[in-house]
Amino acid sequence: MELTFSPEEDAFRAELRSFLSDDLPAHISDAVRAGGELSKDIMVEWHALLAGKGWLATTWPKEFGGTGWTPVQRQIFEEETCRFYAPRIVPFGLSMLGPVLQTFGTKEQQDTILPRILSGEDWWCQGYSEPGAGSDLASLKTRAVRDGDDYIINGQKTWTTLGQHADKIFCLVRTDVDCKPQAGISFILVDLDTPGIEMRPIRLIEGGHEVNEVFFTDVRVPATELVGKENQGWTIAKFLLSHERTGIAGVGFSMQALEEVKTLARNTRRGGGMLIDDPLFAARIAQVEIDLEAMKITNLRMLFQAQKQGAPGPETSILKIKGSIIYQELNDLARRALGSSAAPFPGHVTEGNILFGPPDTANSAAKYFNNRKISIFGGSNEIQRNILTKTMLEL
Repeated sequence: MELTFSPEEDAFRAELRSFLSDDLPAHISDAVRAGGELSKDIMVEWHALLAGKGWLATTWPKEFGGTGWTPVQRQIFEEETCRFYAPRIVPFGLSMLGPVLQTFGTKEQQDTILPRILSGEDWWCQGYSEPGAGSDLASLKTRAVRDGDDYIINGQKTWTTLGQHADKIFCLVRTDVDCKPQAGISFILVDLDTPGIEMRPIRLIEGGHEVNEVFFTDVRVPATELVGKENQGWTIAKFLLSHERTGIAGVGFSMQALEEVKTLARNTRRGGGMLIDDPLFAARIAQVEIDLEAMKITNLRMLFQAQKQGAPGPETSILKIKGSIIYQELNDLARRALGSSAAPFPGHVTEGNILFGPPDTANSAAKYFNNRKISIFGGSNEIQRNILTKTMLEL
């Protein structure tokens, strides 16, 4: 089923393409095309360009400085920015904390923090997972003990994505140990310059530094940094994760990757012919394209439902599962198409041309290995299936 768009939506797509063609700097799109880690300077520059255009907070209502876009406009924006190799908007402040503060935050928190997210003055990271609390997040051990007008935090967070670039972190902490695990958790905001915080890099399998572990030792945080009520953190955590899982679907990135795999297959000779004509390989491309089209429609349905309800529902677990499966399959198809050319050379050997760069120079190994994590972060796919079973099937 082919999606059709209204004249207004087609005009919006044309305006967006014109902006990306004229105003997206070549050094930014080249860095994204190369497939390596983006510097903070590049992310900040792209953030500022979108903010200047008023196109930054795509999920926020206008009353808080957002675009107020419809779900279709948001989908078009994702498709076109991926097509032009623009960076993904860093989600932690905009797509995660922003909606939390708009729903659970105080007026003072909204008036103080939301403008600083939009301006880029504050860069946030997420303090959820711990060494013993990943998919079983409710078992987290990081403690926050009330001491007068402050909380004192002790514990450890791990897999803190882009924490090396952040100056703030929003955390789940345990504020009550004498109740069931979910009932004793709170959501608190912490300045990373506070004494007692140490951030250490974690090197990933492909050699990148994308995630970190964070240690808290007697970290004193004002009680005014609590979001919502004490011990309301599990409700807030689930709300935030529903927004995160909607973004993890990555429809635009999979559309981009699909076109690159097709181009690669059309230009790769295999067994006396072109790889695109190999029946088995072509069947795999066809299947992933069918799955992607179905996910595009499902994504739009869920975005409209979220707009109507005010927040995404548990159905976002479907997007998390299918989005990760599709993207990993596309990574695998590219790796198989390249064959021995997909060998994991360091970036300086291939001059940064990691998949998906030009087919003759692309190196897919780093991206393939890095993206094995997609089916784990944001709640593993196994956990997502449990959520669907319990909340939708009532089993």
